[in-house]
Amino acid sequence: MHAEYEVHAIRYATREARRAAHFIGGDPHDAPMPMDYYLWLIQGQGEAIVVDTGFTETMAQQRRRTWLRCPVEALQHLDVQPQQVQDVIVTHLHYDHAGNLSRFPVAQFHLQEAEMRYATGKYMCFHGLRHGFEADDVVQMVRLLYADQVRFHDGEAQLREGITLHRVGGHTDGLQCVRVRTRRGWIVLASDASHFYENYHSRRPFTTAFHVGHMLEAFATLRRLADSEDHIIPGHDPRVMHLYPPSREGLAGIAASLHEAPRERSNGR
Repeated sequence: MHAEYEVHAIRYATREARRAAHFIGGDPHDAPMPMDYYLWLIQGQGEAIVVDTGFTETMAQQRRRTWLRCPVEALQHLDVQPQQVQDVIVTHLHYDHAGNLSRFPVAQFHLQEAEMRYATGKYMCFHGLRHGFEADDVVQMVRLLYADQVRFHDGEAQLREGITLHRVGGHTDGLQCVRVRTRRGWIVLASDASHFYENYHSRRPFTTAFHVGHMLEAFATLRRLADSEDHIIPGHDPRVMHLYPPSREGLAGIAASLHEAPRERSNGR
Protein backbone atom coordinates (compact mmCIF):
# COMPACT_ATOMS: atom_id res chain seq x y z
CA MET A 1 0.00 0.00 0.00
CA HIS A 2 1.26 3.45 -0.90
CA ALA A 3 1.14 6.18 1.75
CA GLU A 4 -1.91 8.42 1.39
CA TYR A 5 -2.71 11.65 3.19
CA GLU A 6 -5.60 13.94 3.98
CA VAL A 7 -5.10 17.56 2.96
CA HIS A 8 -7.00 20.55 4.34
CA ALA A 9 -7.13 24.19 3.22
CA ILE A 10 -7.52 26.57 6.18
CA ARG A 11 -8.83 30.06 5.39
CA TYR A 12 -7.69 32.80 7.75
CA ALA A 13 -8.05 36.17 5.95
CA THR A 14 -9.53 37.85 2.90
CA ARG A 15 -9.50 41.12 1.00
CA GLU A 16 -11.61 42.92 -1.54
CA ALA A 17 -9.98 43.36 -4.92
CA ARG A 18 -10.85 43.74 -8.58
CA ARG A 19 -10.08 41.58 -11.58
CA ALA A 20 -7.49 43.91 -13.08
CA ALA A 21 -5.28 43.40 -10.01
CA HIS A 22 -4.88 39.66 -10.63
CA PHE A 23 -3.70 39.37 -14.24
CA ILE A 24 -0.60 40.73 -15.94
CA GLY A 25 -1.86 43.24 -18.48
CA GLY A 26 -5.05 43.85 -16.52
CA ASP A 27 -8.49 42.59 -17.45
CA PRO A 28 -11.22 44.15 -19.63
CA HIS A 29 -13.91 43.32 -17.06
CA ASP A 30 -14.00 45.83 -14.23
CA ALA A 31 -15.56 43.55 -11.65
CA PRO A 32 -14.87 42.50 -8.06
CA MET A 33 -12.56 39.51 -7.53
CA PRO A 34 -11.91 38.92 -3.81
CA MET A 35 -8.79 37.11 -2.63
CA ASP A 36 -8.64 34.64 0.26
CA TYR A 37 -5.59 33.67 2.29
CA TYR A 38 -4.83 30.07 3.26
CA LEU A 39 -2.43 27.72 4.86
CA TRP A 40 -2.62 23.97 4.31
CA LEU A 41 -2.42 20.92 6.56
CA ILE A 42 -1.28 17.47 5.47
CA GLN A 43 -2.30 14.66 7.83
CA GLY A 44 -1.59 10.94 7.70
CA GLN A 45 0.86 8.22 8.66
CA GLY A 46 0.69 9.56 12.21
CA GLU A 47 2.00 12.97 11.17
CA ALA A 48 0.81 16.53 10.68
CA ILE A 49 2.76 18.63 8.18
CA VAL A 50 1.95 22.32 7.78
CA VAL A 51 2.33 24.13 4.45
CA ASP A 52 2.93 27.87 4.98
CA THR A 53 2.27 29.81 8.16
CA GLY A 54 0.09 32.80 7.23
CA PHE A 55 0.41 36.26 8.74
CA THR A 56 -0.45 37.92 12.05
CA GLU A 57 -3.33 40.21 12.97
CA THR A 58 -0.87 43.10 13.20
CA MET A 59 0.27 42.41 9.64
CA ALA A 60 -3.36 42.26 8.50
CA GLN A 61 -3.82 45.79 9.83
CA GLN A 62 -0.62 47.03 8.21
CA ARG A 63 -1.48 45.49 4.84
CA ARG A 64 -5.21 46.33 5.08
CA ARG A 65 -6.38 42.74 4.91
CA THR A 66 -9.55 41.47 6.57
CA TRP A 67 -8.47 39.25 9.45
CA LEU A 68 -10.76 36.29 10.08
CA ARG A 69 -8.84 34.11 12.53
CA CYS A 70 -5.32 33.21 13.63
CA PRO A 71 -4.08 30.63 11.10
CA VAL A 72 -1.91 28.88 13.67
CA GLU A 73 -4.67 28.59 16.24
CA ALA A 74 -7.05 27.39 13.51
CA LEU A 75 -4.96 24.22 13.22
CA GLN A 76 -6.47 23.15 16.53
CA HIS A 77 -9.84 22.69 14.79
CA LEU A 78 -8.15 19.65 13.23
CA ASP A 79 -6.50 18.48 16.46
CA VAL A 80 -3.07 19.86 15.63
CA GLN A 81 -1.02 21.69 18.23
CA PRO A 82 1.59 23.94 16.57
CA GLN A 83 4.21 23.28 19.23
CA GLN A 84 4.16 19.60 18.24
CA VAL A 85 4.46 20.05 14.46
CA GLN A 86 7.69 18.46 13.22
CA ASP A 87 7.76 19.75 9.62
CA VAL A 88 6.67 23.01 8.00
CA ILE A 89 6.93 23.51 4.25
CA VAL A 90 7.33 27.18 3.29
CA THR A 91 6.39 27.61 -0.36
CA HIS A 92 8.04 31.05 -0.46
CA LEU A 93 8.91 33.90 1.88
CA HIS A 94 6.19 36.43 1.08
CA TYR A 95 4.54 37.91 4.16
CA ASP A 96 1.29 35.95 3.77
CA HIS A 97 3.09 32.61 3.60
CA ALA A 98 5.95 33.03 6.07
CA GLY A 99 4.67 34.92 9.11
CA ASN A 100 4.24 33.15 12.47
CA LEU A 101 7.40 31.09 11.99
CA SER A 102 8.25 31.29 15.70
CA ARG A 103 4.92 29.64 16.56
CA PHE A 104 6.37 26.26 15.51
CA PRO A 105 9.22 25.86 18.00
CA VAL A 106 10.33 22.30 17.18
CA ALA A 107 9.65 22.19 13.45
CA GLN A 108 12.08 21.71 10.61
CA PHE A 109 11.32 24.32 7.94
CA HIS A 110 11.62 23.19 4.31
CA LEU A 111 12.56 25.94 1.86
CA GLN A 112 14.11 26.12 -1.58
CA GLU A 113 17.66 27.43 -1.31
CA ALA A 114 16.90 29.73 -4.24
CA GLU A 115 14.19 31.44 -2.19
CA MET A 116 16.54 32.38 0.65
CA ARG A 117 19.08 33.59 -1.90
CA TYR A 118 16.41 35.68 -3.61
CA ALA A 119 14.99 37.19 -0.41
CA THR A 120 18.43 38.25 0.82
CA GLY A 121 20.11 39.08 -2.48
CA LYS A 122 20.50 41.87 -4.99
CA TYR A 123 16.92 41.79 -6.31
CA MET A 124 15.66 43.07 -2.98
CA CYS A 125 17.20 46.42 -3.94
CA PHE A 126 14.07 46.90 -6.09
CA HIS A 127 10.99 47.97 -4.17
CA GLY A 128 8.62 46.32 -6.60
CA LEU A 129 10.21 42.92 -5.97
CA ARG A 130 10.62 43.22 -2.21
CA HIS A 131 7.13 44.60 -1.59
CA GLY A 132 5.72 41.15 -0.88
CA PHE A 133 8.37 40.37 1.74
CA GLU A 134 8.61 41.49 5.36
CA ALA A 135 12.15 41.88 6.65
CA ASP A 136 11.20 40.44 10.05
CA ASP A 137 9.99 37.20 8.44
CA VAL A 138 13.16 36.83 6.39
CA VAL A 139 15.33 37.56 9.44
CA GLN A 140 13.37 34.99 11.45
CA MET A 141 14.10 32.36 8.80
CA VAL A 142 17.80 33.23 9.08
CA ARG A 143 17.57 32.80 12.86
CA LEU A 144 15.94 29.41 12.37
CA LEU A 145 18.76 28.49 10.00
CA TYR A 146 21.31 29.26 12.70
CA ALA A 147 19.23 27.21 15.14
CA ASP A 148 19.50 24.17 12.82
CA GLN A 149 15.78 24.28 11.98
CA VAL A 150 15.98 24.90 8.22
CA ARG A 151 16.42 22.27 5.54
CA PHE A 152 17.15 23.66 2.09
CA HIS A 153 16.07 21.95 -1.11
CA ASP A 154 17.34 22.44 -4.64
CA GLY A 155 14.60 21.72 -7.16
CA GLU A 156 12.61 18.50 -6.70
CA ALA A 157 12.72 16.70 -3.35
CA GLN A 158 10.83 13.94 -1.58
CA LEU A 159 9.77 14.93 1.91
CA ARG A 160 7.96 11.66 2.61
CA GLU A 161 6.77 8.75 0.54
CA GLY A 162 3.75 10.41 -1.07
CA ILE A 163 4.84 14.04 -0.52
CA THR A 164 7.20 15.83 -2.93
CA LEU A 165 8.40 19.42 -3.33
CA HIS A 166 8.95 21.10 -6.70
CA ARG A 167 10.62 24.43 -7.40
CA VAL A 168 8.67 26.36 -10.04
CA GLY A 169 9.88 29.92 -9.47
CA GLY A 170 8.32 32.76 -11.43
CA HIS A 171 6.29 34.53 -8.76
CA THR A 172 9.43 34.50 -6.62
CA ASP A 173 12.69 32.87 -7.63
CA GLY A 174 12.35 29.99 -5.19
CA LEU A 175 8.61 29.39 -5.13
CA GLN A 176 7.80 25.71 -4.66
CA CYS A 177 4.59 23.72 -5.02
CA VAL A 178 3.73 20.59 -3.05
CA ARG A 179 2.49 17.30 -4.50
CA VAL A 180 0.57 14.97 -2.17
CA ARG A 181 -0.89 11.51 -2.74
CA THR A 182 -4.47 11.28 -1.44
CA ARG A 183 -7.22 8.72 -1.78
CA ARG A 184 -8.49 10.58 -4.85
CA GLY A 185 -5.03 10.67 -6.41
CA TRP A 186 -2.13 13.11 -6.62
CA ILE A 187 -3.13 16.68 -5.77
CA VAL A 188 -0.86 19.70 -6.10
CA LEU A 189 -0.89 22.63 -3.71
CA ALA A 190 0.04 25.28 -6.25
CA SER A 191 0.47 28.07 -3.71
CA ASP A 192 1.24 31.19 -5.75
CA ALA A 193 2.12 29.34 -8.93
CA SER A 194 -1.56 30.01 -9.58
CA HIS A 195 -3.33 32.42 -7.25
CA PHE A 196 -6.73 31.66 -8.77
CA TYR A 197 -8.15 28.86 -10.87
CA GLU A 198 -8.52 31.42 -13.65
CA ASN A 199 -4.79 32.22 -13.72
CA TYR A 200 -4.16 28.58 -14.57
CA HIS A 201 -7.08 27.97 -16.93
CA SER A 202 -6.54 31.18 -18.92
CA ARG A 203 -2.73 30.89 -18.75
CA ARG A 204 -2.55 34.49 -17.54
CA PRO A 205 -0.09 34.93 -14.64
CA PHE A 206 -0.70 36.98 -11.53
CA THR A 207 0.67 40.53 -11.41
CA THR A 208 3.43 39.96 -8.84
CA ALA A 209 6.19 38.46 -10.95
CA PHE A 210 9.94 37.88 -10.82
CA HIS A 211 10.13 35.89 -14.09
CA VAL A 212 7.04 35.77 -16.30
CA GLY A 213 8.41 32.98 -18.47
CA HIS A 214 8.85 30.75 -15.44
CA MET A 215 5.31 31.57 -14.32
CA LEU A 216 3.99 30.35 -17.66
CA GLU A 217 6.13 27.21 -17.50
CA ALA A 218 4.81 26.57 -13.98
CA PHE A 219 1.29 26.07 -15.32
CA ALA A 220 2.55 23.11 -17.35
CA THR A 221 4.41 21.77 -14.33
CA LEU A 222 1.27 21.89 -12.21
CA ARG A 223 -0.62 19.89 -14.81
CA ARG A 224 2.20 17.36 -15.16
CA LEU A 225 2.30 16.74 -11.42
CA ALA A 226 -1.45 16.57 -10.78
CA ASP A 227 -3.71 13.67 -11.75
CA SER A 228 -6.09 16.13 -13.45
CA GLU A 229 -6.82 19.83 -13.59
CA ASP A 230 -9.28 19.27 -10.74
CA HIS A 231 -6.36 18.08 -8.62
CA ILE A 232 -4.64 21.51 -8.80
CA ILE A 233 -5.36 23.71 -5.76
CA PRO A 234 -4.68 27.45 -6.26
CA GLY A 235 -3.21 29.57 -3.52
CA HIS A 236 -5.81 32.30 -2.99
CA ASP A 237 -9.08 31.43 -4.70
CA PRO A 238 -12.28 31.79 -2.61
CA ARG A 239 -13.83 29.04 -4.75
CA VAL A 240 -11.81 26.45 -2.85
CA MET A 241 -14.15 26.81 0.12
CA HIS A 242 -17.16 26.23 -2.15
CA LEU A 243 -15.77 23.41 -4.30
CA TYR A 244 -14.67 21.19 -1.41
CA PRO A 245 -16.64 19.95 1.60
CA PRO A 246 -15.88 21.24 5.10
CA SER A 247 -13.19 19.30 6.91
CA ARG A 248 -15.54 18.80 9.85
CA GLU A 249 -19.01 19.82 10.93
CA GLY A 250 -19.00 23.49 11.83
CA LEU A 251 -15.95 24.35 9.72
CA ALA A 252 -17.72 25.56 6.57
CA GLY A 253 -15.78 28.55 5.24
CA ILE A 254 -12.90 27.78 7.61
CA ALA A 255 -11.39 24.45 6.53
CA ALA A 256 -12.02 22.34 3.43
CA SER A 257 -11.10 18.72 2.63
CA LEU A 258 -9.01 18.72 -0.53
CA HIS A 259 -8.64 14.93 -0.49
CA GLU A 260 -12.36 14.68 -1.26
CA ALA A 261 -13.69 15.07 -4.81
CA PRO A 262 -14.75 18.64 -5.70
CA ARG A 263 -18.44 19.35 -6.05
CA GLU A 264 -17.95 20.60 -9.62
CA ARG A 265 -15.20 21.12 -12.17
CA SER A 266 -12.69 23.77 -11.25
CA ASN A 267 -13.07 25.47 -14.63
CA GLY A 268 -16.83 25.75 -14.14
CA ARG A 269 -17.63 23.49 -17.08
